[in-house]
Amino acid sequence: MNDSAAHRDDWTESEELAERMIPLIGALRREHDVVTSLHGHRLLGLSATGLVEVHERVAQLGHERLPIEDSLAVLEAIHALSPGASSLDVARLVAGHAESGESLEAYLADALAPAMGAVAAEATDVVLYGFGRIGRLLARILIAHTGGGSGLRLRAIVVRRGAENDLVKRASLLLRDSVHGRFAGSVTVDEEAEQIIANGTRIQVIYSDDPATIDYTAHGIRDAIVVDNTGRWRDEEGLSQHLQSKGVARVLLTAPGKSPLKNIVHGINDDTIADSDRILSAASCTTNAITPVLAAIDEAYGVVKGHVETVHSFTNDQNLIDNFHKGDRRGRSAVLNMVITETGAAKAVAKALPQLEGKLTGSSIRVPTPDVSLAVLHLTIERPATKDEVNDYLRRVSLHSKLRQQIDYVESPDVVSTDFVGSHRAGIVDGLATIADEDTLILYVWYDNEFGYSCQVIRVLEVMAGSHPIVLPERREVTLQG
Repeated sequence: MNDSAAHRDDWTESEELAERMIPLIGALRREHDVVTSLHGHRLLGLSATGLVEVHERVAQLGHERLPIEDSLAVLEAIHALSPGASSLDVARLVAGHAESGESLEAYLADALAPAMGAVAAEATDVVLYGFGRIGRLLARILIAHTGGGSGLRLRAIVVRRGAENDLVKRASLLLRDSVHGRFAGSVTVDEEAEQIIANGTRIQVIYSDDPATIDYTAHGIRDAIVVDNTGRWRDEEGLSQHLQSKGVARVLLTAPGKSPLKNIVHGINDDTIADSDRILSAASCTTNAITPVLAAIDEAYGVVKGHVETVHSFTNDQNLIDNFHKGDRRGRSAVLNMVITETGAAKAVAKALPQLEGKLTGSSIRVPTPDVSLAVLHLTIERPATKDEVNDYLRRVSLHSKLRQQIDYVESPDVVSTDFVGSHRAGIVDGLATIADEDTLILYVWYDNEFGYSCQVIRVLEVMAGSHPIVLPERREVTLQG
């Protein structure tokens, strides 16, 4: 047999094993509220080819290659054990079993003991106030995460009626997206009930321009978290209007909030969320992208000062062609120009990382791409660094640390912005672009300013709702030494 035929046979065998994994992954989610991942890469909804690909991807990040047959064996054993609501990393369970010297069944019985009998949190109603770029992506994620009726439950969207066929248009925009592709499933409408039905989830469409006068209880919605995606109000006074509507318990803003609102970056300061917090902000996409990386670098090297330059995709508040705009330069064509603009992301980092107060400056350039942005962190650090040392540290942070949902890492000579569309991480460190010279460190951090940010918003929602399951094995601390 020649090499080509051997590789083809290996691939076919891997696909066959992956096909056997799919029903196990689905059954664990539906029947036990168990979410499975591979070094943080979610497995639910992946095709057989996608499962093979994710095994290859984690190996390319410098982790030991994981045989797909080992993943299948662990999934079969987990399914037989029937643990309760939990988030299980299959790759780390495989590694833990190899180190234990025990039988797989004995090791998993011990490793998954905290999840045995764990009960999923009661369902929390979610309302999306505004249904633009972020609102529709949040809807996609919430629908994809719908399991056995627990956790976050998308119940309604609130919009201003735009046309006679408004409902059909809203559904069509959820179904088709020029950047993120077609919705994975079915989207239909019930015009009489004014509902969008996506993969069996009925989403009530409420037409209103007044956040204070909606009776959500009339639609069976109670104690809901309203996610305000409009950016119309960013202070406590404006956002508190939502709390005047019947059926609303809390509010989350998907934009930087003005003091005294807490700006939450998941993975950094989500532990400061208190039950008494009625209104919170999920900060900005850029703040979410750079804060975790800055936190990791500050812990290992100490940040003395720095400048953050963001190369940001254009947004909906810019003009397609030259026209009047109240903001400086933003009236010029977004699709024809690079546009210098301001950003408060660098200063906003201090709201999540107080130790960096006054240490960072920032600026931004809007560029003619529809999604995925790039942050360049130019830092002066206390401890001298080398490129290889910094990259090794950040790669391990992306794989094993408590920030692995936020930070990803890549080393490839050919990656460009479109390669990061759909990334679940808040930011992706481009290792080949790293520059380190004694006390000077320059990092390039890609981020999907739409989908990656939306994933961070969902994580904050889970904390607010108390719906995130126990994570096993527990994530460990990563140090500079190893």
